[in-house]
Amino acid sequence: MIAKLAWKNLWFKPLNTVLSLVLLTASVAIISLLILLQEQFEKQFSSNIDGVDLVLGAQGSPLQLILYSVYQVDAPTGNINYKEAEVWMKHPFVETAIPLAFGDNYRGFKIVGTTPDYLKKYTATLSQGKVFEKNFEVVIGSEIAQKLNIKLGDKFFGTHGDAEEGHVHEEYAYVVVGIASPTGKVIDNLILCTVDSVWEMHSGHDHGGEVHSDDENPPHGEEGHVHVEGDENDHEGHVHDENCNHNHEDSKNPAHGEEGHVHEDGDEHNHDEVKEITAVLIKFKNKMGIISWPRMIAQNTKMQAALPAIEINRLFSLFGIGLQALQYLAYGIMLISGISIFIALYNRLKERKYEFALLRISGASRLQLLVLVLWESMLLCVAGFLFGTFFGRMALLAISSTTDEQYKMTFNPFVFLWQKEGMLFLVTIFVGVLAAVIPAVKAYRLNISKTLANA
Repeated sequence: MIAKLAWKNLWFKPLNTVLSLVLLTASVAIISLLILLQEQFEKQFSSNIDGVDLVLGAQGSPLQLILYSVYQVDAPTGNINYKEAEVWMKHPFVETAIPLAFGDNYRGFKIVGTTPDYLKKYTATLSQGKVFEKNFEVVIGSEIAQKLNIKLGDKFFGTHGDAEEGHVHEEYAYVVVGIASPTGKVIDNLILCTVDSVWEMHSGHDHGGEVHSDDENPPHGEEGHVHVEGDENDHEGHVHDENCNHNHEDSKNPAHGEEGHVHEDGDEHNHDEVKEITAVLIKFKNKMGIISWPRMIAQNTKMQAALPAIEINRLFSLFGIGLQALQYLAYGIMLISGISIFIALYNRLKERKYEFALLRISGASRLQLLVLVLWESMLLCVAGFLFGTFFGRMALLAISSTTDEQYKMTFNPFVFLWQKEGMLFLVTIFVGVLAAVIPAVKAYRLNISKTLANA
């Protein structure tokens, strides 16, 4: 009975109620969105670096190296010589070393040259088919299979670079031999093949206007240069091989970058030595490598070694500053909402004091009047919380569709974080109680005879 009366009282002045409800809904929606976004963002980033102690790649930004090699969300800084990287890959400290070679995409999904160890790293099993073995056999991620309706045995042609509208390589067709099971990780949106497939796809073609990706820092020796197409769709750092008609002189010490000069002597190009990759994901047996390798590699090679744990923590700290600022803003809006509720209840109490006096005469106790005012505030806060969590999830759904299209990263708006969202609910209720406490006490202390005498 009291709850029903409180609900009707709320709509005695609907504009005041709507204003308080909108402010409270907005604050809860922002905080709920930030809670879900931060939790899932950190979870996805943390899960994808499991089993990766160090990433070996071209010189540049360490964070950029981690983003494009582990999360596939940025353009490569360049490529590295495979023979030089192989020396480190076979080091006794290394447990697993997974090479990555980028170059093409299919309808916006990256084609990555790698080894079957990449599937094991993400604990991805095959829901259909088998693991790639031969050149141009591919295993596709579960999200790609679902979105593009790809099946075993289907064939497709890769597009050069990262852009969908780039040059299509019609010389070789990729064949789908396996479909990976869902993992919730970056592998769900990748097309995997052998590294040799990437090398062969880009060997022996005359790409006009090409620009070498390391003109200022020539590679360490092997005959295959790293370059990107001169066309606007290409991105720096994709794996390519030089034109078959380019020829090179032999070198006794390929590690010092003597090979790779163009000659016109007409000698046949040796494709076995044209080997460059984009990055290597390394897991150590001996964790001493985590401490010593970044310095050793920086001093002895033109490559760089980035530590995912450090770079992602740095990203989280930068990301967290923005989230914290938005949370402060949301709590500020919630505080304003609480003030709005307080003003509405206080004014309503002054306007309805004769009604409250009549309720007392009719048999209502002081405590019932106090509870009635508290109920009005509680109903408003509960409604604001429910609307806020709903609109927060709708906002996350919209954000997820955008990130899925641009970065192949999705967020689940229907996850419930009981502990954090429970705390948010308690904070919302506390604001309601705080806003209602003064009007409720005034209703409790209402003097019946004095109020009716002044009527």
